[in-house]
Amino acid sequence: MKSIIEDIKNKDFKRVYLLYGEETYLKIQFRDKLCHALNQEDTMNYSEFEGKGQNEGQIIDLAETMPFFSDHRLILLQDTGFFKNKADRMADYMAELPDYICMIFVESEVDKRSRMYKAVRKYGRTVEFVSQDEKTLARWVLGTLKRENKKITKSDLDLFFTVTGTDMGNIERELEKLICYTMGRDVITDKDIKTICTAQITNQIFDMVRAVTAKQQKKALDLYYDLLSLKESPMKILALIAREFHMMLQVKGLQLEGSDIHTIAERTGLRDFVVRKYLPMTRSYSMEQLRAAMDDCITTETDVKTGRLSDAMSVELLIIRFSSKKSY
Repeated sequence: MKSIIEDIKNKDFKRVYLLYGEETYLKIQFRDKLCHALNQEDTMNYSEFEGKGQNEGQIIDLAETMPFFSDHRLILLQDTGFFKNKADRMADYMAELPDYICMIFVESEVDKRSRMYKAVRKYGRTVEFVSQDEKTLARWVLGTLKRENKKITKSDLDLFFTVTGTDMGNIERELEKLICYTMGRDVITDKDIKTICTAQITNQIFDMVRAVTAKQQKKALDLYYDLLSLKESPMKILALIAREFHMMLQVKGLQLEGSDIHTIAERTGLRDFVVRKYLPMTRSYSMEQLRAAMDDCITTETDVKTGRLSDAMSVELLIIRFSSKKSY
């Protein structure tokens, strides 16, 4: 990211950029910064291609066309699949890009072994946008709130991230809602967050699993029915339940080895505050019970695929079994 900022500052642009990674918000932000710096609303020298199945020859022919009354011709290419599928002609062309051209590829999926990736890395700049860590997200949110003369406690900030998840685009949307909702007040409270912020599907699954581990069967089932009413697939819910038990297994295993919260977070890829949420949940199960729960999730998936049980019923039975007050 710093390299792109330097390129813009120095007006020393590469002929080709590849922006990729799981943090979509940052990808779009830096895509727009580059496009604005290079083009500044010059529609005559700007072209855009989006989606798979693009004609490599057509793109190359366009790149060979000199810009009109401008130093640059900008071509934006999004989710072309060139970095996952064969694109030999385009890969070869990366070595022949004219001085006036700038191609910006924005891709969701990239194979670093592909010829296109290696070519762009050699002749241009590749930038990966990964999920930001807890401290970076906290600084970003607190900076935004400070500009709006708002304050929030650390515990309520953790609650905010629990509800929103760590996707920066979603955080920005929910933060804007909070700022508007608390107009006239300088402190954001947990009540504000619970009232106005929309919980993501993974967080609703987490709440359901937390109810399961607390043996709150009615609450767990109510949350499951709510998810079904939102048209969520029972098999997607099952996959997320399996993921939660897998994370609990990892957290408990590392805790038993004597790892502290920060070490567990680093080893599992979780945020510190998320690890703190998992720890009390793992106390409800032994390592053997967590492994058995994982096996049950696999068995449930098999029962659905073989037609022994319907998907909705099979997941419901799984939740009932896991949340039973009898020792699992």
